[in-house]
Amino acid sequence: MNYAHENDVRQVPDVKLGIVSPDGRDGMLRHVRGFYEAGVPCVFDPGQGMPLFNGEELLECVHKSSYVILNDYEAELLQTRTGENLDTLARHVQALIVTRGAEGSVIHAAGKQIDIPVARAAAILDPTGCGDAYRSGILYGITTARLGNLRRLGSLMGAIKIAQRGGQNHHPAAMKSPLSSMPNLAIIID
Repeated sequence: MNYAHENDVRQVPDVKLGIVSPDGRDGMLRHVRGFYEAGVPCVFDPGQGMPLFNGEELLECVHKSSYVILNDYEAELLQTRTGENLDTLARHVQALIVTRGAEGSVIHAAGKQIDIPVARAAAILDPTGCGDAYRSGILYGITTARLGNLRRLGSLMGAIKIAQRGGQNHHPAAMKSPLSSMPNLAIIID
């Protein structure tokens, strides 16, 4: 993490989407700026790195990103540090997504607030890695141009993960899909 800023994302060929997740402060700032300068859509996912930034730096990261993903605590901290509410911040990105654990999540996009229910999990065994699983669904939705499925994919991946012990030892294709617990999830975010 102390050397993340030495990497230059602008020099990586054929990047279609970048994600800036918790890392060294200088690296996170440099990567958001690098993706922006290279014209590469970027997801800003500050996570536990949020306290490293002041309001001005957070606003820069939001303004230079295409998407922002936060949990409910991070969303409150972002609003406090920047002095702007989520609706205002969301105007600068294609989607601002706030996860709320067992209460689902919400997507702020195109001037709308879309509440996302959780997918019913087969079991609740271990929440470790659920946020990462959720983000994998979001990233897949973005990269495959299935923006209307963002909410379905994120919730589905979180539900599959929470039914397994450990952070990354599950295989979604081999599991019973909880999609049947998510009827009527066809809101498009274009």
